[in-house]
Amino acid sequence: MTFYHQQVKALHRTIYPKDYLREQVIRSKHFIDSHFSENISLDEIARDAALSKFHFIRLFKKYYGQTPYQYLTGLRIAKAKELLQTGLSVSETCYRLGFSSLSSFTGFFKKIIGLTPHGFRQKKATLEK
Repeated sequence: MTFYHQQVKALHRTIYPKDYLREQVIRSKHFIDSHFSENISLDEIARDAALSKFHFIRLFKKYYGQTPYQYLTGLRIAKAKELLQTGLSVSETCYRLGFSSLSSFTGFFKKIIGLTPHGFRQKKATLEK
């Protein structure tokens, strides 16, 4: 490959990035947004994006700054906080958000927020008085 050919290929990559990959990642984010309360796997999300699992993770992190799993769990925790503030029970919140068990939801919530879901609800109720 000549120097000229290399320069043309580099210029082409700069001017015409792989827009279809960006579109696939955006589509997968919309998939996560609409199915976050279901028991979805990384394989399903990557398949929906029509990408290999590892390539998909790399691209998702490039565009959104976090892995698909981090995005999904952040979305679930934000929704859990919202539901708990409305007075929904911890167990109902857990199952509405697609967690498989109450103990896994409680442990995960505590790891992220620093309080159990019940403690979070009590703290919010105390602050509102």
